[in-house]
Amino acid sequence: MQRPYHIIAIVSIIMLALFISCNPVSKYIYTDEVLGWEEDIARFDSLNRTEHADENTLLVTGSSSVRLWDSIHTDMLPYRVIQRGYGGAKLTDYNYYAERVMGPYPYRAILIFVANDISGREQDRTPREVLLLYKTLIKKIRQERPDTPVFWIEITPTPSRWHAIDQIRKANSLIEAYCGRDTNLYFIHTADTYLNQSGMPDSTFFRDDMLHLNRQGYLLWAREIKTSLHEAGIDPR
Repeated sequence: MQRPYHIIAIVSIIMLALFISCNPVSKYIYTDEVLGWEEDIARFDSLNRTEHADENTLLVTGSSSVRLWDSIHTDMLPYRVIQRGYGGAKLTDYNYYAERVMGPYPYRAILIFVANDISGREQDRTPREVLLLYKTLIKKIRQERPDTPVFWIEITPTPSRWHAIDQIRKANSLIEAYCGRDTNLYFIHTADTYLNQSGMPDSTFFRDDMLHLNRQGYLLWAREIKTSLHEAGIDPR
């Protein structure tokens, strides 16, 4: 007859296996696509040794729209920011590299924009998977920063990805509902800012690729982000 602790051990192993198999990160974490960002993340390792941030600094981080925001330090004044964006970041690889991207600093708040998990391609994540990946990321953040406010910047309705707008809106809606259940999680509404009177993306706010924001687009982004920060009580110090 097996002793009780043997049964407990077997049950624990089964539960661990189920957790790993159901974890949305574990399915993708060691793929070539994820590990291919190592060079970009190594650059952040270097920046984290030379740049300085404190409890009054905002971290603005995520995918290429963050990386290409060349005027961020001016546009976000009087806030002080650390900028950490890379290429075609997805929540899968961001989960893997999160600690290195964010660095060792204490931040006033963390603002995240990751928009490539749903792009209208066959290999897209579902809105539910996007939500689960974001929940996983929040758990990682909370391990080191249990009280830091975290803001999700709404995925922009771009002309080039308009064919995937229903899935994008569903993902945004799920994340907004999740943020609404936590006093330290926030959702920054930006999508309507980029739609014209017909409810379609206004191309005047985008670069020629119809995916990334141009100068006017970034000015609108900064305005909406700063408004949301103020409403959350995150004012410049």
